Amino acid sequence: MEIRILGVGDAGVLERVADGVFDDPIKPKLSAEFLSDPRHHLCAAIDDGVVIGFGSAVHYVHPDKPPQLWINEVGVAESHQKRGVGKAIVWRLVGLAGELGCSEAWVLTEDSNTAARALYRSAGGEETTGVVMTTFAVKAPSGTSG
Repeated sequence: MEIRILGVGDAGVLERVADGVFDDPIKPKLSAEFLSDPRHHLCAAIDDGVVIGFGSAVHYVHPDKPPQLWINEVGVAESHQKRGVGKAIVWRLVGLAGELGCSEAWVLTEDSNTAARALYRSAGGEETTGVVMTTFAVKAPSGTSG
């Protein structure tokens, strides 16, 4: 198994993805856009030419703070869960954060997502209490589509 950060020329890697890794089917246009953006990062776990796990992240800057890496999500095919794949992906993304000069890497999950919480703790993460996530529904302007 190989764990690596995909780059601009790696969109073809996402043509072979195991069931259950991503929420939805890969859209070539969106994957090319994602991989061409230098602040977007996709870590892939590849087994025998098939993506069996991934983690996506964005590094960002503030006017008053050093860069940080937000880990958006981690997904592993059911066939490869509980084998250290998710932990290896998280570790690689945290390592990338260091390579990028980030002061920290962080991820959010629901209180009820015990599997994700266990994964992040096993990878060395420390949970923060008292944090509330607020989401906003965004309506696209008429005449546009996603």
